Amino acid sequence: MTTRIVELRRGILKKNDELAAGLRERYAAAGVLVLNLVSSPGTGKTAFLELTLKELRARGAKAAALVGDLETDNDARRLAASGAPVRQINTHGICHLDAEMIGKHLNEWEPEGVALQGLEYLFIENVGNLVCPSSYDLGEKIRVALLSVTEGEDKPLKYPTMFNSADAAVITKMDLAGPCEFNRELALRNINEIRPGMRVFETSSKTGAGIEEWLGYLAEERAARA
Repeated sequence: MTTRIVELRRGILKKNDELAAGLRERYAAAGVLVLNLVSSPGTGKTAFLELTLKELRARGAKAAALVGDLETDNDARRLAASGAPVRQINTHGICHLDAEMIGKHLNEWEPEGVALQGLEYLFIENVGNLVCPSSYDLGEKIRVALLSVTEGEDKPLKYPTMFNSADAAVITKMDLAGPCEFNRELALRNINEIRPGMRVFETSSKTGAGIEEWLGYLAEERAARA
């Protein structure tokens, strides 16, 4: 039974990798920078993305978002207030997004007037989970792992696969670092232990701290990969 489960998992991941490769080519042809945002529930991922979309649009950049949740369209409606095109993906119990879901929703989006060719940035807000999403490539150029000061400094050590597979890390809710007695140096050291040299952004969606640096990074990455 164990052998069959392993073989099934390998088959699923192989199919996903093949679909993700097709998505990667599709993104590159459209010239859009795609980011996969991953975190545990309650990290403040939606608030961070909401501010990111709002600031990008204020600068004239064309950005959109796909939002993954098990149920409801609460986050999609919240993000749509930024003025950016947003589409909800409900997984109905599945703990991650996969390449097939992304491709399907991109295809359904096009008749509605949202095409990759018209975008500069596409953000994929993954389901709140630091385990399953680490195994599923969505064709993204940049995977961003988020952790909040309310979660503790050892999050990267507890979920090394996710942080090791990430290209950048974002620490959220820095405005609460004091009350939470968050040890900034320890958190940074733990991130660096799992992924040495990874770019880290210390942010607050409430105060706007760190957002300019984050937006600068996005602009640099898009220019470098264009």
